[in-house]
Amino acid sequence: MHNPCAVIPVYNHEGAIATVVDTLLANDLPCILVDDASHPSCARVLDGLAKRDRVFLVRLASNQGKGAAVMCGLREASRLGFSHALQVDADGQHDLQDVKRFIEHSRRHPDALICGYPRYDASVPKGRLYARYLTHVMVWINTLSLQIRDSMCGFRVYPLPPTLALIASANIGKRMDFDSDILVRLAWRNQPMQWLQTRVHYPLDGVSHFRLFHDNVLISSMHTRLFFGMLLRSPLILWRRCRA
Repeated sequence: MHNPCAVIPVYNHEGAIATVVDTLLANDLPCILVDDASHPSCARVLDGLAKRDRVFLVRLASNQGKGAAVMCGLREASRLGFSHALQVDADGQHDLQDVKRFIEHSRRHPDALICGYPRYDASVPKGRLYARYLTHVMVWINTLSLQIRDSMCGFRVYPLPPTLALIASANIGKRMDFDSDILVRLAWRNQPMQWLQTRVHYPLDGVSHFRLFHDNVLISSMHTRLFFGMLLRSPLILWRRCRA
C-alpha cells in the first residue's frame, strides 16, 4: 500500500503556509500541519487552513523545534493511516513543482527513503552554502560512505514504518540538527535511499529560525555524538560494505 501525505512543521510562517498548502492539495496530497507553538497571528491562519478537507492540524503546547515538530507529524501521519510522508518546509523554499515527481518515485520504490538534494538559485545565503560542505564531510565520515548526497535538505519522502521504528528507539535531534541526524541513523540501519535533485529558493516570507550560535552548537554536538556512534558500529558497517 502506498498512501502518502505531506508533513509541514510550522513556526510563524503565516505569510507562506497557505500557498504551500494550496499547492500540495492541488497535487492531491493531504497535509498534516504541526503548529510548533506559533504566535497567535499564525495560529489563526492554521486554524483556518485546518477547516479544509484533507488538512489536519496538530498543535504543540510549547516550541520544541523543527525536528520535534516533524517527528510529531510523522507519528500523526501513521495514526491517520498514511504509509509515507513528504516532509515540506512551511516557508516556501522547496520547489513544490517537484511534489508529483517525488511521490511517483516513492510509489515505484516504496521501501526507499526518497531524498532531495538541492540546486540553489541566487537567493541562497553564501554563509549557509559554504557551511553545508563541512556537514557533508562529517556525514560521510559518520556513515563511512558517500551515499548521502545532502543531509540538510528537508524535502524528502519517508516510508513511515522504518522511520518511526528509528524515532521510537533513538534520541534524534529535535531542532535544526534533525535532518542530518535522522539520515545518518537510517543509513546505519541500512535503509535504502534514493536521490532526486530539486530547486531550493530562500524563502518567500523572509523568516529564518536558524539561530547562528545555538544551532551551530547543536549541530557540532550532533556530529560528535554520531562520530562515536559510528566508531561503535564501524565493524558492522564495514562488514555490510564487504558483502554488498
